[in-house]
Amino acid sequence: MFWLAEAAESGEHAEGAAHHTPVIVELVNHWFGEAALKFELAYTRPIWVKVLGKFGTTPEDAFGPYTADNAIPWYTVMFFIACLLSVALIWIFKGKLSESEPGGGQQTLEVSVLAVRNMIADIIGPHGLKYFPVVMTFAVLILVSNLMGLFPLFMSPTAATSVTFALGLTSFLYYNYIGISENGILTHLKHLGGPVWWIAWLIFPIELISNFIRPFSLGIRLFGNLFADEQVMATVAYLAPPWTFVAPIFLMPLSVFVALIQTFVFILLSQLYISEVSHPHEEHAPHGAHDHDEDEDDELIAPVLT
Repeated sequence: MFWLAEAAESGEHAEGAAHHTPVIVELVNHWFGEAALKFELAYTRPIWVKVLGKFGTTPEDAFGPYTADNAIPWYTVMFFIACLLSVALIWIFKGKLSESEPGGGQQTLEVSVLAVRNMIADIIGPHGLKYFPVVMTFAVLILVSNLMGLFPLFMSPTAATSVTFALGLTSFLYYNYIGISENGILTHLKHLGGPVWWIAWLIFPIELISNFIRPFSLGIRLFGNLFADEQVMATVAYLAPPWTFVAPIFLMPLSVFVALIQTFVFILLSQLYISEVSHPHEEHAPHGAHDHDEDEDDELIAPVLT
């Protein structure tokens, strides 16, 4: 696993080298860097010394030198801003809720809510709607994080493996929590062996390894696409005029498309993982259980937007 962490860190260093550190990150470290550095040297560095020492390396070799200027990484600052922007944008789009004359922002949110809701109903089942808040949070937060790199003074936090691995790990822990809470830990582990008992001894370790790889695959997929997009835009910045001004016009729609697709892929896979461990209590759902009418949609949208 160390080679994976090493590759991840090298990717972050390469990404940081391709872009100048945003001003807001420099200001945050100017104000809080010293305090963060003292905390890291006192608490986190000794732990990394012991862990990485077993692999013949040091925290400085893996993460770079400890200084006040980089005590709070750029991706931490950007992800915190992404969280604030997500809440602010939903509040702005929501505006003043109206049933008779909904505004453009409200309609956009309603369409988004219904799209994710229908995905959950189709993939997990009607009983999976209780997981809507977490899935929708993933969607909004990842989309905002992906799009941040298109604006001046910002960088996409999802172009850093520390962020994408954290998101992948969160999804992994969440669907396993669902599986254990709904089925019990023994039944949750038993399903990894498959339905055929006499071949379970072979299927179980394969499925176990596959499950532990999932957070890394989610993180690497999201990081790789956003990192590649960031590198393309950085390369365009060094082109000779007029291409340095013309190329971004054609690349911007592609960047938005990549941001949307990667958000969709992440929440799609997360829902597929949940569908494997979450099942309705009744053995057979009635025909048309996936169907829903407008009244059901309104009942779902109202508490979400308010």
